[in-house]
Amino acid sequence: MSATKHESWVALMEDEKLVEVMFDRSDQDRLVGGIYLGKVEAVIPGIQAAFVDIGSGKAGFLHVSDLDWNHDESGETRSKSGRGRRDRRFPAIQDKIKKGQSIIVQVTKEPISTKGPKLTTQISLPGRFLVYMPGSYHVGISRKIEDRGERSRLRKLAKEVLPQDGGGIIVRTVSEELNRETFEKEFKRLSSNWTEILKKKDSLQAPAPLQREASLISSVIRDLFSSRFECIQVDSKKAYQEIQQYVESVAPELKDRVVLYDGPTSLFDKYGIDSEVQGTFEKQAMLPSGGHIVVEQTEALVSIDVNTGKYIGKKDPEKTIFITNMDAAGEIARQLRLRDIGGIIVCDFIDMESQKHRDKVLNEMKIHLAKDRARTKVSDFSRLGLVEMTRHRVRPSLFHSLTLHCEHCEGGGRVYTPETVVRKIERALNRLSENEKEKRVLVRLHPGIALNIFEKEPDFLRNVSRSTKLRVALRDDPLLREDEFRILSGTAETDVTSRYASM
Repeated sequence: MSATKHESWVALMEDEKLVEVMFDRSDQDRLVGGIYLGKVEAVIPGIQAAFVDIGSGKAGFLHVSDLDWNHDESGETRSKSGRGRRDRRFPAIQDKIKKGQSIIVQVTKEPISTKGPKLTTQISLPGRFLVYMPGSYHVGISRKIEDRGERSRLRKLAKEVLPQDGGGIIVRTVSEELNRETFEKEFKRLSSNWTEILKKKDSLQAPAPLQREASLISSVIRDLFSSRFECIQVDSKKAYQEIQQYVESVAPELKDRVVLYDGPTSLFDKYGIDSEVQGTFEKQAMLPSGGHIVVEQTEALVSIDVNTGKYIGKKDPEKTIFITNMDAAGEIARQLRLRDIGGIIVCDFIDMESQKHRDKVLNEMKIHLAKDRARTKVSDFSRLGLVEMTRHRVRPSLFHSLTLHCEHCEGGGRVYTPETVVRKIERALNRLSENEKEKRVLVRLHPGIALNIFEKEPDFLRNVSRSTKLRVALRDDPLLREDEFRILSGTAETDVTSRYASM
C-alpha cells in the first residue's frame, strides 16, 4: 500500500505476481458504497427505471429491480409478506416512487463514460465480519466458507442474534469460528449506524450525502485482510497507524503482519509495480511460453486475441497450440483483474481440434477466474471457437480513470489526465532525489499541465522541494504533448526523464 496527500494505491500480489491494482485520489470522489438522500428527477415507465439526483453531477440510474419493496420511503420495514429482492415479478415503478420524491439510495456502480452512477434502495452496510441489510430478511453465509458444519453453526448463530424484523445479514468469509460476543457487537454497531442514517435523513434536504464509503485503504483492510495474507506493507506512517488501530480492535492476531516500509527506494519500485501498471496501457501482454495476447477495448466489448508469437514448439503443432492456449487462459484472467476490465469480453483462442484440449483450457480459465472478486460468467467455446464472458465492474477501468480522449488524433487515442501527469512528475522527482547528487532540477511541461498545477496545487513546488530536498523549477513548453514532460538535472540541464519517469 502506498499513500500520499494526493493519492492512495493498493497492489495485490499472488505468488509474486501483481494481480490487482486499486487507486483513489483526493480530486476524485469515490461514490460506490456511499449512501445518499436522493431526489427523483424522472420516472420512466417504458424502461421501468428512474433517474435520481444525488448531487454528484450526473443523475443516478435506479431500476425497478433495485427498489426495496420491504421498506417504504421513510425507511420503515414492512411485513414479511412483501416481495423479496429475488422475486423478478415487480410492481410498476411508478406505483412506488414519484418525481420530486426524496429517497434513500446507495451507489453500486461508479459513473462510467457517459453513464451516471447505478443506484439501489436495497441498502447494505459492510462490517468486518457481517454485511447488514436493513431491508432484507435473508441470512446468507459466504460461499468461500465451505465447511458444512461451520456454515450451519454460523446460520444458527445469526438467526439467534437477529431480532424479529431486524433486517438481514450476510456472514463474511473472515467470520469462520466467529463467536457470539463478536457477532452481537458488530451487529449492534451496524444496526445503530442505520438508525443514525435515518435520523440524519430527517434533517437534510435532497440531494445530500448520508454516509460516505470508507477510504480505499480502510475498505481494503476491512474487506480483504485475513490470515490468507502473508503480510501487508505500507509506506505511509499515518496509514500504518490507522491500519494498526483497526486491526488491533478486530483481528489482533494479524497485527504483526502489517509492516511499515521505509526502504531506500519506493515501495512500488521495489516490487516493479509501477512498470507493471504501465504495461496495462499496452495492448500486448506476453505469455511464459513466448506467445502473447492482444487486448483491444471498444465501446461495445473487449476482444482478446491469442497468438503463438515466437513460440513454435518442436514437432507437434497441436501441442504447441494447446500449451499457448493454457498459458493464455491464466494470463487472460490475470489481465482482466489487473486492468479491471468489465462488460462483454470475447476471447479468440487459437483453434484446437481436440475437445479434450478445449475443455482443459476452459477449466484452466475458470480456476483462475475463481480468484477474482468480480462476478464473472463464462460460456463454452462457440462454433466459431470463441469464448464469451461477462465481468461485473463497479468502477471505471484503470485505463479510463487515468487517461482522457486525445483531442488531436481524431481517433481512439488517449492521453494521461492532468492529475495523472502531475503525480507522475512527483514520483519521478522522488526517484531522482534518491539516486542523483545534483539538487537543481528543471521540469519542462505542457502549458495546460502547468496551469493545472498553479490553479489546483499552488503549493506543489514548495511541497515537492521540501520532501525531495531538491531545488525544483517549472517551465512551460507548448511543443510538448499534453501528457509529456522532461526532467532536466543540474546546471547542464541533463535530460534524465527516461531514467526516472514511469507510472
